[in-house]
Amino acid sequence: MAGTFAFAISGATAARRRNLDLFGICALAFTVACGGGIVRDLCIGAIPPAGLSNWQYLVVAIIAAGMTVGLYSLVELLNRPVLFFDAVGLSLFAVTGAQKALHFGHNGEVAVLLGITTAVGGGVIRDILLNRVPIILEKEIYALAALIGALIVVLGEYLNWISSDWVAVIALTVCFTLRMLALRYHWNLPVPSNKKSDASDKQP
Repeated sequence: MAGTFAFAISGATAARRRNLDLFGICALAFTVACGGGIVRDLCIGAIPPAGLSNWQYLVVAIIAAGMTVGLYSLVELLNRPVLFFDAVGLSLFAVTGAQKALHFGHNGEVAVLLGITTAVGGGVIRDILLNRVPIILEKEIYALAALIGALIVVLGEYLNWISSDWVAVIALTVCFTLRMLALRYHWNLPVPSNKKSDASDKQP
């Protein structure tokens, strides 16, 4: 729920900055918090999706939206704690998303992809609704951390060297640590340079 709350705040904050109305803010908060999990559940046939059938997720999203609207200046001050819980949520969603896909009998590829989808899907939907390129496609090591966490879960399942509980702990730790280090040291994946456009930009 801490991760869900942090994701919902990030969605509500983005909506607030775009001057959406109250419904738009609540809708975006819920989308970021539960969108990835809903897509995952639809893909694996877990109907109805947990994000829709469990009322607690909706309540948490509404509370986060209300906090963002009523205490916006405080939310801005809580930027670092929100990033911390966001990293926790990313790790939890990546691991549990992969585990749920495996539990429903799907192969490793599906588990990894749906682990990533669970972790970052809500943010991608948010950016699409706000008519901007998803942030995870432009900068920051975010989806990559989720991929590594989900991959560890899948490898642990297939290799079966240690218990699934320990695999989950290792996957959570690696995903969370990578995300926090990326935030701390501003790690980004390399972006290929366009030499032609760079040269044209330098011409007077």
